[in-house]
Amino acid sequence: MLRCAVLDDYQGVALDLADWSAVRATSFTEHFTTQDDLVQAIHDHEIVAVMRERTPFPADLFARLPNLRLLVTSGMRNAAIDLGAAREHGVTVCGTASSSTPPTELAWALILGLARHLVTESTAMRQNGPWQQTIGLDLCGNTLGLLGLGKIGSQMAEIGRAFGMDVVAWSRNLTKDRTDLLGIRHAPTLEALLAESDIVSVHLVLGERSRGLIGERELSLMRHTAHLINTSRAAIVDQAALIEALRTGVIAGAGLDVFDSEPLPPDHPLRTLPNVLATPHLGYVTHANYRTYYQEAVEDIQAFLAGTPIRALT
Repeated sequence: MLRCAVLDDYQGVALDLADWSAVRATSFTEHFTTQDDLVQAIHDHEIVAVMRERTPFPADLFARLPNLRLLVTSGMRNAAIDLGAAREHGVTVCGTASSSTPPTELAWALILGLARHLVTESTAMRQNGPWQQTIGLDLCGNTLGLLGLGKIGSQMAEIGRAFGMDVVAWSRNLTKDRTDLLGIRHAPTLEALLAESDIVSVHLVLGERSRGLIGERELSLMRHTAHLINTSRAAIVDQAALIEALRTGVIAGAGLDVFDSEPLPPDHPLRTLPNVLATPHLGYVTHANYRTYYQEAVEDIQAFLAGTPIRALT
């Protein structure tokens, strides 16, 4: 029976959410911080299941795992896997379905948390601190700027409209016909969207054109009272420029679920800046999504063992 390593099972739930009896599955709940430690732990496993992009699989890692035959990732896109290297080493890579609803819900949790200063006020309540020390930001009547209008962006637009917000969207290939269908406005340029939005929420796929899209210049175009939300990919926003903008008041705050380094180092400034509401990449972490990920991972494994791989990425 082949051995399967289930990586980065932080909550220790993977083996309970699916029937792994077709393989000898081992769950690893701690993240491997070095490649050497990872190789030592999984070098004799023929199958590896990864959760999103928690553990990168670059070319040099495939070279160090000669026994690896199948790599299963949650979702149908994983920028942390070198698919070309996988093919070169004869490793089949398969994916699973993924819902856009959980990350949409988390983005709104961050928006609402920032707008109504929930952490500050809740902490004060627990510590017998000041009674009412902040004034909330109204959503109704303010402008929500969406970078990207795919599945998640479209859901964001619908909810923004339900809150009574003026919703405007931009991406390089976005057309006015598309925004008209959703009853929202089309920004002619990125700069225009940044300048008029009270909340800017990022919902783009990470690629060469979107990497570093929001840097020092772009942040300076935003209103000093505006908030930036990023539940997409950290690299779309220049992290050093964002930290400086938050420190100096260029923007009012940020709601973040994605980071350049994950888990985020204990001494990272984004852990302590008072105008940051941060969560540890929870956008996709829900019961329904996890159940889909792990059950379809098992389906991928069973199909591979039968010689008919499904949902293949290579």
